Amino acid sequence: MARRPLAVAITGGIAAGKSEALAAFARRGAAVASSDEVVHRVYREDAELRTVLRARWGDGVFGPDGEVDRARVGRIVFADREELAWLERQIHPRVVHAHEVWLEELRSRDEPPALAVVEVPLLYETGGERRFDKVVVVTAPAAVRERRRSGFTEREPRLVPEEEKLGRADFAFVNDGTLAALDAFVADVVERLSSC
Repeated sequence: MARRPLAVAITGGIAAGKSEALAAFARRGAAVASSDEVVHRVYREDAELRTVLRARWGDGVFGPDGEVDRARVGRIVFADREELAWLERQIHPRVVHAHEVWLEELRSRDEPPALAVVEVPLLYETGGERRFDKVVVVTAPAAVRERRRSGFTEREPRLVPEEEKLGRADFAFVNDGTLAALDAFVADVVERLSSC
């Protein structure tokens, strides 16, 4: 029998429906975490990260409240690939560590959940799939994703192509229909993984 909980990553393209899939897993009893929420927490709480951001970019990336202004950081890194790569070298190890701590805490419980599901937008881009037992890819056609979030195509060229993600996934879903269809897909995945 597999060690509980089974570590599952959700990944896929921008505006494909990863967050909706994560919510569907939560409704079915999985422990869930969002990498984006972990990044928010790291920006708020990691004093060392705040120090290196200030040293590299100055006070201009901090808001009046002293918090990291992610929009200002975004304007820097999405205009310069080297700055983006530098930021990712700072952020990704911290996010990975937070996920590992969370998973170990779940595994140490007397009755751990069957599944621990993490939304990881840049899973394949960072080689993160090795940290998970199973990978779920949620994708959608470009036109559908553009309707959901205009301007997403600016970041697409640096990402692993959707077709490759689909080919590498343990479970894959093309999210071009209803939320009920996505929910049914997640229900099936939960049933199959819970019997592992």
